[in-house]
Amino acid sequence: MRRVHVAPSILSADFRFLNHEIEKVYEAGATYLHFDVMDGHFVPNISFGLPVLESLKGHYNMIYDVHIMISDPLTYGPKFVKAGADIVTFHYEALSNDKERNKVIRAIRKAGGKVGMSIKPKTRVEVVFPFLKMLDLVLVMSVEPGFGGQKFIPASLDKIEKLRKYIDRYKLDTLIEVDGGINNKTAKLCKEKGVDILVAGSYLFGSSKIKDRVEGLMHD
Repeated sequence: MRRVHVAPSILSADFRFLNHEIEKVYEAGATYLHFDVMDGHFVPNISFGLPVLESLKGHYNMIYDVHIMISDPLTYGPKFVKAGADIVTFHYEALSNDKERNKVIRAIRKAGGKVGMSIKPKTRVEVVFPFLKMLDLVLVMSVEPGFGGQKFIPASLDKIEKLRKYIDRYKLDTLIEVDGGINNKTAKLCKEKGVDILVAGSYLFGSSKIKDRVEGLMHD
């Protein structure tokens, strides 16, 4: 089975002790740090923006994995790169046509960041296939984006499997990430289908055994 990375989502962290929370997942072996950015327009919730990312820039030897659930990724995608993001993932559904999507990919890349594209649960996975050669990552949302703590949608597994077959067939380097309802049971199912990165929020930050859970996601 392929090596799997864990990306703890700080949306579920206790922001009163954010440094301590991040240190715990880093010491537990997590290699990515996931930022869920919501604008209250593209999704029905508001989380945090550039200042939080800027405040953490350079403090942790982790890959800053920023998922922008916003209506204007062209304007803000490059800004998140400049604020410290290593990867900026925007939503396929945030744009009305492929010309605009390609424009966002180029803008994030020009700013110096890696680029990811995400799809909501009701979006067919095949829509991302034409972009895979230009993407570093595809994020499969296994819950409706907007709020943490939701249950995993099983149909996401079929999307991961189709992505893995396509990526392997054409020998691409694009990583597959999944976010939503990840725990020890759903993680195992995702890994069997070929996922590369598991985003986990409340499963990690809501536990007194973070180290065991991070290691379990990676190795079980």
